[in-house]
Amino acid sequence: MLKINHILFSTLLLISLSSCAQKEKPAQTTSLSIKKGLSDDELLDVVQKQTFQYFWDGAEPTSGAGRERFHVDNVYPENDKSTVATGATGFGLMALLSGIDRGYVTKKDGLARLNKILDFLARADRFHGAWPHWIYGETGKVRPFGQKDNGGDLVETSFVAQALICIDAYYKNGSTAEKALAKKADSLWRGIDFNWYRNGNQNVLYWHWSPEYKWEMNFPVKGYNECLIMYVLAASSPTHTVPAEVYHEGWANNGAIKTNFEVYGHPFTMKYQGQENGVGPLFWAHYSYLGLNPKGLKDRYANYWENNVNHTLAIHDYCVANPKKFKGYSENSWGLTASYSVKGYAAHNPQEDFGVISPTAAISSIPYTPKESMKVIRHLYEDLGDKVWGKYGFYDAFSETDNWYPQRYLGIDQGPMVVMIENYRSGLLWKLFMSNTDVQMGLKKLDFQITQ
Repeated sequence: MLKINHILFSTLLLISLSSCAQKEKPAQTTSLSIKKGLSDDELLDVVQKQTFQYFWDGAEPTSGAGRERFHVDNVYPENDKSTVATGATGFGLMALLSGIDRGYVTKKDGLARLNKILDFLARADRFHGAWPHWIYGETGKVRPFGQKDNGGDLVETSFVAQALICIDAYYKNGSTAEKALAKKADSLWRGIDFNWYRNGNQNVLYWHWSPEYKWEMNFPVKGYNECLIMYVLAASSPTHTVPAEVYHEGWANNGAIKTNFEVYGHPFTMKYQGQENGVGPLFWAHYSYLGLNPKGLKDRYANYWENNVNHTLAIHDYCVANPKKFKGYSENSWGLTASYSVKGYAAHNPQEDFGVISPTAAISSIPYTPKESMKVIRHLYEDLGDKVWGKYGFYDAFSETDNWYPQRYLGIDQGPMVVMIENYRSGLLWKLFMSNTDVQMGLKKLDFQITQ
């Protein structure tokens, strides 16, 4: 993530979280034993259901929201275990919808958990409608992500907003209690003041604002990276919208985002932020597209389905070619994205490759590369087994080169796996998000076209 490159490498606090019992009934947990010979669909269901547990059994108990991280090896400070990550909470809300829809938990228990999380978000610290990057789950107060990063984080907030729109769509035609939840989600979405984050009506969106440090973080967000969803939502807001120029002049840098290059024969039409004729980590093809359906989605800068497929194939082909000769890289073991690393934390990509495979990279790309992604899932599950598989699904990262298999999870990596598996299987979250009339108007305002 851009923010990882600028801040997280030097300021990320590594913490250990332990799972706590919830008031709701526990979901039936998939056995940790490895079951050979499963069909692709059976295996996907095992992985989806097990990973879903991160946001159910593993949630922060007071808020019910998605924890920043969970370390099975328990090597980090106990007093940090109540930290909720706003981005992980947004991804987790969407994961919960998929689990409810698939019957991993009862509709009653699922509704109760969603209400609990939305009530927490309603009382938590907000800054012109935006939540901070980290929140203490026990109090709802901001936990600074860095000294000056102690206010609103519009990017992480947009990941929550994406989920709120899906919740509204899922429940708005339901029972009285379900309609009340939908209304709650819609109210939170409408409360986000995207226009404020133009920092004085500039035609660009800023990542941060703090009541103490104002705009000192000074981070105007320009693409291409994981932040496309923020601009789409800003244009879509029914209460605090921004003009189209904010997208075209800010995000697209007055058209300078346009370019042409190839990676392993795969063409690209947009410049990846921080890269010179190269692609970024794979979460850039995931975070914005958990709700925003890239199928048939085009604008003057890209065909987003083709872009994301080619991004995934470029990373796949790079890992198969394995120019740095790392142990284990193959068509069965590929995937570079931001995750834990042998160097602490890294936004892995072909230009920053340390021999670390992050399961979320290939698994969350399954809508784009189903055959290639299934090979990874089956290899990890059947061949590497409990080296990489635990109570909440696959651990965050590993390196065969360094014989490094940490038993750690990150919420922002767990959520996309559940959601993108669901989108591959049923398209559920894509259907919910794209049905929203605000989103449809926002995409039209930005001159997007949808052809399927």
